[in-house]
Amino acid sequence: MLRWCYARTLLFPMIVMFTPPKTHSPIHRSPLLHHPSPSEGASPLAKRPRRMTTMAASGPADTAMKETFGYYAQYLNELNEKRERVVKASRDVTINSKKVIFQVHRISNHNREEVLEKAEKDLSLVTDQYMARLVNELQGSDFWKLRRAYSPGVQEYVEAASLCKFCKSGTLLTLSEINKNLLCLSEKFAEPLQINILDYLLGIADLTGELMRLAIGRISDGELEYAKIICGFVRDIYRELTLLVPDMEENSDMKKKMETMLQSVIKIENACFSVHVRGSEYIPLLGSSDPNFSLFGMLDLEM
Repeated sequence: MLRWCYARTLLFPMIVMFTPPKTHSPIHRSPLLHHPSPSEGASPLAKRPRRMTTMAASGPADTAMKETFGYYAQYLNELNEKRERVVKASRDVTINSKKVIFQVHRISNHNREEVLEKAEKDLSLVTDQYMARLVNELQGSDFWKLRRAYSPGVQEYVEAASLCKFCKSGTLLTLSEINKNLLCLSEKFAEPLQINILDYLLGIADLTGELMRLAIGRISDGELEYAKIICGFVRDIYRELTLLVPDMEENSDMKKKMETMLQSVIKIENACFSVHVRGSEYIPLLGSSDPNFSLFGMLDLEM
């Protein structure tokens, strides 16, 4: 008995070592864990990997999308090209409007009618030639999208036209009068370009600076009453705009111009006050060609 137990103890590990592993029948294999070789056919139950397909690249949906974004690209390209043309036209309006303003500043006691007539002719040329080009570029389109491109030229044009109107009649040029002059430049079946209120007010704000220079020039020529009229006119514009600026949405530019406008009002008032107080007894000498004449009524003393 002891011999049989001893023999079993020695032979059992050897039997376990040489026992071949059990093979599973194909019936019990899980189809999810089965990976067929390239030689054998793929099982219909095998899970296929996910892949992105481009079969719809040439479909009708993709063609419509390409056409849509192609239209957007064409619209933006045309808008950028129009912006460049509008900037060029606005620059020409600015340059020629400044020439009109410089012409008005040549006014004096002896050539008033001649200078104003020449200034009006130059202004008509700006309107018919340069503003007409700007109107043709912007009519019939969403011109409000390009406002920043043409706004500087429009403001300068409003300033020049308002200065001519004031020197001729002593009144302010209204927005309706300006737009009426531009209406004849547009085609009948297209939406005309109309100057908006903001650009008009910005142009009027710049007008006060030119009126300040005009008033100082008139004082030097002895036209004290005309300088006082300019002073009252500029003061009225400043007072009315002071009431409007808080209600304006885009008032950053106007706030900067209001500070400059206040300085213009102070300069005109100081000049009129100095001549009225210190030069009252020398009024007949104002505008004299005497090199020893002083603006404030005092002779220049030789040191």
